Amino acid sequence: MIPTRRAGLAALLLASCVVPALAQDKPPAPVKAAPASPAAVDDGSTIPAAPHYGEWGFDAAGMDRSVVPGNSFFDFADGTAVREMVIPADRTAWGAFPILADLSQRQVHGLLEAAAKPGADNAKLSPDMKRAAVFYAAFMDEKAVDARGIAPLAPDFARVKAATTPAQIAALFGDGMTHFGSSLFGLSIDPDAKHPERYAIGISQPGLGLPDKSFYTGANFAAKKTAYRAYVEAILKATDWPDAAASADRILAFEDKLAAANWDRKDRRDPDKTYNPVSFAELVKIAPGFDWSAYFAAAGLPKTAPIVLAEKSAIVSVAALVGKTDAQTLRDWAAFRIADAAASVLDDKLDTLRFEFRGKTLSGQQQQQPRWKRAVASVNGALGEAVGKLYVETYFPASSKAQMEVLTQNLKAAFRKRLEHNTWMSAPTREAAIRKLDSFTIQVGYPKHWRDYAGLEIKADDLYGNAERAGAFEWQYWLGHLGKPVDRDVWDMTPQTVNAYNEPLFNEVVFPAAILQAPFFDPKADPAINYGAIGGVIGHEMTHGFDDEGRKFDARGQLRDWWTKEDGKRFEALAAKLGAQFEAMTTPFPGMHINGGLTMGENIADLGGLTLALDAYHASLGGKPAPVVGGFTGDQRVFLGWAQVWREKLRDDTAKQLLVTDPHSPPYARVNGPMHNTDAWYSAFDVKPGDKLYLAPQDRVRIW
Repeated sequence: MIPTRRAGLAALLLASCVVPALAQDKPPAPVKAAPASPAAVDDGSTIPAAPHYGEWGFDAAGMDRSVVPGNSFFDFADGTAVREMVIPADRTAWGAFPILADLSQRQVHGLLEAAAKPGADNAKLSPDMKRAAVFYAAFMDEKAVDARGIAPLAPDFARVKAATTPAQIAALFGDGMTHFGSSLFGLSIDPDAKHPERYAIGISQPGLGLPDKSFYTGANFAAKKTAYRAYVEAILKATDWPDAAASADRILAFEDKLAAANWDRKDRRDPDKTYNPVSFAELVKIAPGFDWSAYFAAAGLPKTAPIVLAEKSAIVSVAALVGKTDAQTLRDWAAFRIADAAASVLDDKLDTLRFEFRGKTLSGQQQQQPRWKRAVASVNGALGEAVGKLYVETYFPASSKAQMEVLTQNLKAAFRKRLEHNTWMSAPTREAAIRKLDSFTIQVGYPKHWRDYAGLEIKADDLYGNAERAGAFEWQYWLGHLGKPVDRDVWDMTPQTVNAYNEPLFNEVVFPAAILQAPFFDPKADPAINYGAIGGVIGHEMTHGFDDEGRKFDARGQLRDWWTKEDGKRFEALAAKLGAQFEAMTTPFPGMHINGGLTMGENIADLGGLTLALDAYHASLGGKPAPVVGGFTGDQRVFLGWAQVWREKLRDDTAKQLLVTDPHSPPYARVNGPMHNTDAWYSAFDVKPGDKLYLAPQDRVRIW
């Protein structure tokens, strides 16, 4: 994935960061979990063993061999496991990623419990880990949090009520970078895409209370919008905001206009469209109606720093909208945004209201997560690298890092060979592409330098303040980068995060420690499975540097067109052909389909990842024939390894939401889509004309 970078909002601390699952034991069995009962209490005291899949790294019991591979390889490889999965009541999805996310969460929980235990010998703990332990203990003290009720909101609500003039309203939004609530516009500090040696202020369109602009107008989500209106009123009533019903009506009307101004997600993926540099004076001129001076001052932003607007027309429209909107509506909206963002660190009434809407109504989650899981998520958000350092010392062996570094170089070599023999690229573009690949930086496990949280004040009796101060600390951290050389060793994910990413501005790929476990990477697994799994992920992230977004950045990470015009057109034609394939795939929901434009980068990366994994596996054999393992050939095991990592089941509400918000295609498409464009898959599984996934050779897309 290409990450969303460098936001400083305290609300980010409160997002649920993991989807827990149960680890598999040996021998393998389909992934299952019993629904949580009201009487059951998951205290997180048990840390399961690292997952293991079968005797050679693949859970063959999870296959559905009654399915013809050429009709649905996802169902053939994963059908029984997915069919028998039971999504835990406190989760919205279940599968390979959640298994590891749950393991990481429980491991971190164990570290925090030990650090926070009264009377524990914490002399060896770093000052930052001690801060994390105090934050965790404050979150877990539910009685104290409930006793304070909504009182912690009072200072922030007082700021809202005091804002009456346009300048004060703008300052209120600027304060959203260091307090709960909203900064109105998205703010970030990032390397300047066309001058990657310096940092710039990034300004993007406003966030919405619902997941996407389509929730405000589309028939598919009309019921969700109605429920949102009720939720807004309920939150305002619970926080004693005056005239909650009328305020809720004003807020919805205002957000309707914000949604109308916002860009579609697929357009926001285009780095050329979202690179709009301006000076502060130009910003004031093109986007009148909003007091930018008061906003910048409150957010701590210097007017002299480079500024890059993302969705330029939306920012201009919203500035004008704010100028035409009455102050009471803007105060209503600000108050709701504060209470909504802070609900998870306030009393049980507000926390439950938020879950009932954002968890249950929007995503289909049946039960609230146990408090310890929410505590771990918040601590990871506030002091992620402090926890990550101890996590790596405890759970990430040096041998895994060494093996991964070898694998990444093997995938890189396979990609170089692909580029050298690319038939649709001209020589100048091919040479530039090879230079870019050769310049790739690959980071594994953990960052070269750890964050220092000195100066972040964490109090044992102030959960609300801890979260708010952590958000302010994060924002100040990024403000401190302005005017300094770009730090290319900064990570956008913590080591305990089960994920990986490509950073086009640094021309690098990053693999956190937590993903380097089965089913992605298992030192004891058959090499073909590892190549199909983590090899595919490595290739996926490398290919992001050459997808429809990443290809626009050169070897330095600079946004620059280094392609010949003809090669660019050929690439776009191939990408469009791939997008049409995904658009044509059916979904379980009438009237809803995969958005080929939104998912384009991930689809290209999936196809590239699987292709490179297979090439690298072949190279690893050194000319020797692949052994047969478990009755499967080497190529077959590579394909099975890829399919196993996308073994996942989603709740319907979550799946519908992701179809309009997620740049990744659904799990079944991430398996079937790349497969039927890969020539070797046809021979490996005897796929023939008449099979549902069969594509004639001329219809298969071969990009990288």
